[in-house]
Parts: sequence; structure tokens; C-alpha cells
Amino acid sequence: MNASPLRRFLGGFHVFPSRHLPRSAPPGLRLTTLSIALLTVLAACTNGSGSLASSAVTPTVAASSTTATSAPSPSPSPSSAPAFPATLTDDEGTAVSISSEPRTIVSLTPATTETLFALGLGDRIKGKGQDVFLYPPQAKTIPDVATFDSVDVEKIVALTPDVVFAGGNFFTPPDSIARLRDLGLKVVVLYAPSVDAVYKDIQLIGQVTGRLAQANAMVDRIGAEFDKVRAAVAGLPTPRVFYELDATGAIYGPADKSFLAEMIQLAGGTPITTGATDKYDISVERLIEQDPEVILLADGPFGVTAAQVVARPGWKVMTAVKDGDIRPIDDQTVTRPGPRLYLGLALLAKTIHPEATIPSAQPIPPVP
Repeated sequence: MNASPLRRFLGGFHVFPSRHLPRSAPPGLRLTTLSIALLTVLAACTNGSGSLASSAVTPTVAASSTTATSAPSPSPSPSSAPAFPATLTDDEGTAVSISSEPRTIVSLTPATTETLFALGLGDRIKGKGQDVFLYPPQAKTIPDVATFDSVDVEKIVALTPDVVFAGGNFFTPPDSIARLRDLGLKVVVLYAPSVDAVYKDIQLIGQVTGRLAQANAMVDRIGAEFDKVRAAVAGLPTPRVFYELDATGAIYGPADKSFLAEMIQLAGGTPITTGATDKYDISVERLIEQDPEVILLADGPFGVTAAQVVARPGWKVMTAVKDGDIRPIDDQTVTRPGPRLYLGLALLAKTIHPEATIPSAQPIPPVP
């Protein structure tokens, strides 16, 4: 089973709470199965007619919906990895002492798993968090020790990991983090609410694992690819973009000053947000007032179609609906804060600006 787009975004992206959903979220977000056929469709490119955009197009400001921005530059790289033992501070302000280079790792978030593989540490991951859009494929053999709903603390303890990477802002339940720490495990909590924070988290993972040089190189690569995308959309119109996360019971989109709003802005769009930093539902009245020129369907892989959007009461007056600019998109590529983030920005830019020439790029390869 697969979480609905909103639930997957709230938790899967590691930026918003997955256990304590926003106050505006419906009490029970639906679960839906993603078929092999839909996964195949994910490889199609958007063409403005509703075919699904995906990361196969090889082609952040916590942004407001109206302020122009430029791509954040990576923070200055730490000069070298700390000698072990070392004490590092995670994203929740907790000091974590690492006695020696970790040999056994548990990764409770998909983005961290990707990052560890890209750093050449895939063979050290002995347990991982569930990844419904598994990447890299080499992670398939690693047993799941956490799902969207629970953490198997006993199974993690049995693995005797040197370090556990967890997700902040309730992605990993705080009580599970507390239990792991009470049992003597080293837990590093990661939480990236902005592109700059993604850079810092990659560097933190590199510091914890003794791979800081590789992490710095990764951050530099991501920043350089971001710059290429930004240059490709510079001077283009910035259409008003609504990124639909879900339409189960209400319409859900990016909150104000959110990572997703930042990404849309960097990709050459003007993000339409919910009007608050702590809510994700948006009224039809606000959407009509904001009048999106492009509607992106993150729930497209879950069966939501342009025809369904057109048929919604009141939506026909919006410019995007009148012009047929309703485009499904591969959300997991756009919103996963790891080594492929620049591919997500390229995909987003190409989907917003299909007429633009977005530079192609290859993902940073996973290393077993």
C-alpha cells in the first residue's frame, strides 16, 4: 500500500510532520496502490496535454508567492572531516558523540538512504525506512525497520548500529527517537526545510560517517546544477503555479515559505500558496482569486486527471483550466531532499516551462 500524495509529501519529504498532520488535514488520508503501469507512466515527459512529467527529463528564500529569488549557494564547506571521536550537533540541536567511523548504519528516511549510497556507504546500511519509490535499486535488499506509521525499535537495536539517522519534525516519531537513545544508540536527526538546509544535511551526514570530502563535492555538484537551471529560466515569464499535493476531501498545496514554494520559484514560477505557513489546504475561492496559469498534479500518479480537474465546480474560470495547462508531475523527484534534488528542480522547470531548454544532467550514481 502507498500513502496518498499529501501524506507522502508531509512525511516522505521529511519537511512536514507525517504523524501529526497539519490541523487542516482530513482525519484519514486515503491509501492507494501504485500499479506497475503507473510506474511506467512516470517515465513519460509532460507535453502540456496531460502526459506525466518525470525524472526521465534529464534535463528555494523560504519563498513567498511574489518575491523573486535566486538559487542559494552552498554554505562554505568544512575543511576536513573531524577526527573521531567527535561530537556533532543534529538538526534538532542535540549533541551526538560518535566514537569512531560508523560501520553499521540504520537510515530511517529515504533521502538519507540515497545520500549514504551516493557517498559509497550503501554496504554499511543494515536497516532502512520504507521507501515506496525505492531508490537506488541497490537498496532493495536492505530490510525495512520503519514504515510511514511505525518504527521497529527492537529490530533496530538488534542490528547494533553505530549510528541511526532519523527524520525530524515528526517524520520519525519523537518517542521512537527517545527510546533508541535511552537504549544507548546514537541517533542523528535530520530536518531540511530549505534548499540550503539540504546542503547542510548532506554535509552533516558526511561528517558523521567520515565522508565529508565526498559530501562537499556532492553539495558543490548540486549547487552548480541549480545554477544551470536558474540560468535557463532567467528572463522567462514567471507564471502563477499551483502545485496540487492532494484533493482528498479538500485541495492541498504548498504552505507559505515552504520548501516546495521555494523550488517552484527557483524553477521559474510564481508559487500559489495556502496563505499560511502552517496549513496545507486551500479554498477554491483563494485559488480563483490567485488564478493559477499552470496547475501541477502531484496526485497524477494516484489517478487524478486533467479531465477531473476541469470538471470540479468553480474551476473552469481559472486561466490554467481554460488554457489546458494542467500537468501531472513526478512529485518524489521534485521533493526528495537528497543527491537527485537538482533533477527535481530541472523537472519542475521543464514542466512549468516546456518551451525552455533545460540543461540535461545525470544523477549522482549510487555506490554500493
